[in-house]
Amino acid sequence: MDIDIFGKAVNDYYEQQYTEDIVVHSSIAEDDTLPIPYLFRIFPEMPPIEQKALQLCTGRTLDIGSGAGSHSLWLQEQGIDVTSLDISVGCGTLSRKRTLKKTITSSILDHKESYDTLLMLMNGTGIFEEISKVDTYLQHLKTLLQPNGQILIDGSDIKYMYETDDGGYWIDIHSAYYGEVVMGMSYKGQRSEDFKWLYLDFETLSVHAKKNELDCELILEGDHYDYLAKLTLA
Repeated sequence: MDIDIFGKAVNDYYEQQYTEDIVVHSSIAEDDTLPIPYLFRIFPEMPPIEQKALQLCTGRTLDIGSGAGSHSLWLQEQGIDVTSLDISVGCGTLSRKRTLKKTITSSILDHKESYDTLLMLMNGTGIFEEISKVDTYLQHLKTLLQPNGQILIDGSDIKYMYETDDGGYWIDIHSAYYGEVVMGMSYKGQRSEDFKWLYLDFETLSVHAKKNELDCELILEGDHYDYLAKLTLA
C-alpha cells in the first residue's frame, strides 16, 4: 500500500491527535467509517468471537494482521509468547509504543518461523485477497505451524448483501466469488491504493482446508453471518 493510512491513523490516536475516523471505500457498498477508538478496545469490549479466539491461544502465537496491537497486547498480558505481524510500518511502530515485546513488519507470505497458534482476526480471511489465492495462503500457513498447532481465523459470509425482496439471492454464478471485494481507505485528505479483500463463508473455507489437508472446525457463530474457525493439520 503506497500510503500507510492505517498506520498513520492509529498513531495519531495514540498521540492524542484524533480528529476524524478512517473512511472505508468498498466495491459492494457505500462508503463507511472505521472508528479509530474501536481499534484500541480492551478485552471486555471485544465481540465474543474475538474473546473466544484469544482464550484459545496457546504456546508461541503469531497475531497476523495485528493492526493497533490490541489482541497481541491482551495475550502478552496473559503471559502468552505472542508476536504481532502487520504489513503496516506505522502499526509496527505503534505496537512498540504500546510495549509489545515482539513485532514484525512483513507480509505473511514472506514470514518463515514456526508457531503453536496462528491468530487471524477482524475478518482474518480478508488477508487471502481472492478465492484463487486461498490455497496459496493455506499452504504457506501450514509451513508456519508446529505439528500440533492451530490456526484460529474468523470470517464473514456476505451473501446477505445480495438478498432480494422475495428472500432469494442475486448472485451472478458466472462472475467471481461473491465474497471478493475491492477496498480502499481515506484519512485526513489522503487515500490508499485499492486492495483486494476476501469475505469467505465457512463452507468454502472448509472445502479449501480439506483440499490442503487441514481439518476445519466451526468454533463459534456470531450474530451477523460471522464465525470463528479452527484449522489443524489433518
